[in-house]
This record gives sequence, C-alpha cells and structure tokens, in this order.
Amino acid sequence: MAESGQQLPEEVLALIFRHLSLRDRGAAARVCRAWAAAATCSAVWHDTNISCDCEREGILIPYLSACLKHVHNLRLEFEPSKKPSRRAATELLTALVGRSPGLRSLCLECRGEKPLFDAGRDVLDAVHAICRAARQLHHLDLRRLPFTLDDELVLQVARGCPELRSLFLNNSTLVGSVGPGSVLELLEACPCLRALGLPLASLSYTALEALTAPHRAPFALLALRCACPEDARAPPLPDDAWAALRRRHPGLSVELELEPALPAESVRRILQPAVPVAALRLCLSADTVGPLEFAAQHYAATLRVLEVRAAASAELDAALELLAARCAGLREVHCFCVVRPSVLQAFRAHCPHLRSYTLKLTREPHPWRPMLVA
Repeated sequence: MAESGQQLPEEVLALIFRHLSLRDRGAAARVCRAWAAAATCSAVWHDTNISCDCEREGILIPYLSACLKHVHNLRLEFEPSKKPSRRAATELLTALVGRSPGLRSLCLECRGEKPLFDAGRDVLDAVHAICRAARQLHHLDLRRLPFTLDDELVLQVARGCPELRSLFLNNSTLVGSVGPGSVLELLEACPCLRALGLPLASLSYTALEALTAPHRAPFALLALRCACPEDARAPPLPDDAWAALRRRHPGLSVELELEPALPAESVRRILQPAVPVAALRLCLSADTVGPLEFAAQHYAATLRVLEVRAAASAELDAALELLAARCAGLREVHCFCVVRPSVLQAFRAHCPHLRSYTLKLTREPHPWRPMLVA
C-alpha cells in the first residue's frame, strides 16, 4: 500500500479504475493529472461495458471522446423506448466510427420493450457505419437487438469486416429479411468466420457447401432460430450436406431455438437426425413431447443444453425422464413448468456432468432461478 503522500503507480490505478462505472471513472479523472492519465489509459478501456440507462445523461459522449480509441471490446445496453437511453446509445455508436479503429468486438443489448412500429433505423444506421469503418472487427452480436436485420446489413458486414470470427443475427423479430444469397456472400468474404447465428430460412444447401471449403478456419457454432413463417416453410437441408459439414468440422455444435409460431409439421421437418444439436430450446404452442422423444433418440451423443417452456403434464414428465436416461452429457437443463420429483431424480442420477438446472417441484414466483450443481 502506498505511503501517505505517495502516488500509486498508473498500472495499479488502471486495474482499479477498470472496475468503476463511467460516472465514477469520470470523477476519478477530475482528481488530478495522474488519476486522469490512469482513468483514460488503454488498460481501463480495452474491455468496456456501458449501460445507457445507468449512467448520468450527458456524461457518455463528453467523457468518452478521449477514450474511444482505446476501446477494443464493447458491450452496450440501452432501452429503445426511453429517448435519453436510445439517444445516448446512438450517439456513442456514431462517435465510435473513425475513433476506434481497433474495435474488435461489439455486442448490443436492448432492455424493456421497443415502441410499436419502430424499425430502429437510427441504431441500425450507426451499426452500418461501424461495419464500414472497423476493418478489424472480429465479433458482432446483434441477437438482443429487437429490430429487423436485413440483407443490406449482412452485405455491409461482408464488405467491411473481412476478419470477422463470429456474427449473431438470430434475434427475436418475427420477420425474416436475411436471404440465403447474402449469407453465402458473407461466408465467401469472411473465411475466418467460426460462429454464425441465423434465422433458419437464411441457411441454404449452398451455404453448408461453402462451409466445407478446404481454406476455411475450423467452424465451431451454428445457432439457428426458428420463429417466423419463412422458417416454417424452409425445406430441410439434405442429410449428406450435414454429414459433409461434420466431417470437415468435427467440433461443430448446432443450437436450435424453436418458437411458438411453428406448426407441428414444421417442427418434425426441422428436427433432423444428422444435425449435431448441442443446445435445444423448445417454446412451442403445439406438441413438445414429440420433439423431446426425438432428441432423446437422435441427439444423445451431442446434446449439452436443454430448455423447455411448456404446460406441465404426465407425458412431458415421462419424456424428460427418457431424455435424462439417454443424454448423459447434459450440462444444463431448464424446464419452466412444474415437474414431478422423479424428473429431478432422473437428471441427477443419469447426467454426471450437470452444472445447473431449473426443475421446480412446486410453483414459485417468477423469475425462476437455476440451481447450481456443486
């Protein structure tokens, strides 16, 4: 510990300041020159989380201006229905353009509800501008952005971010506007891409073929969201295409998220035995028991995460017990309805790698918290 009157080294101050909120960093920067230098150095800003709801209005852009060049990884939260929060987020994204050439990762998260008939043009225009300027961008995560993402954005990413490693576009909108052609252009322009999140209808046989090209980096994750009418109508991709993809990338994991808008016949078409499903999230208005029995039969070797939102029933409990007995590699199970005690016993007995679970035996107030396994 520094003696009275002795200044802590800048690197020590930086380690402290990196854990402070923007407001507190700004206050620290006004104490003295030494603190100002430490509060604006690259070590403090390399990985930055900003909530536009928590910070004092007006502090974002003035204080950040001198620090944006040091931001490499940014996670930005805002609430689109609150004008000050949205304005601060848009201004910050706009300010990043040209001031943060070293930006490597951008994750946008929206909280609350978005206004009706809101296309998010202001936010999306700022994302477009960043993709034009951030040539070294490696990671772009827009799955928590409640606006329709389209071909124009995907093509801008393809043109502007050749070093991209991961891109997540599988957000919660019910309109599919990303076509297979733009995804194919993205894959051809970004040979280092290793993780991709898409609506199911955006994926094509040609895209799977492109992923098997010999010059590509190892591909690790394909996250598919199935929620809109286009997804329900999408034809199944051939088993031989999935088999070729698994041979080329033996470490590939697929995440499937099935939403209530899907009719039962579409669910049966989407669940294919050849797909290496590692995470299955079911929130269906129709039958849930059938998909669980299918997963128990075909995904026993690959399934690691299961999430179920359905009405409680004896049939559902029986399907969960069957899945527990066959899918010994499960690490997480989250069921958002009350289950009988034998379901909990089955997962604890048959799944030795289980790390957390949400299996409630009695109804509790929401939100339900998962139980961590020691």
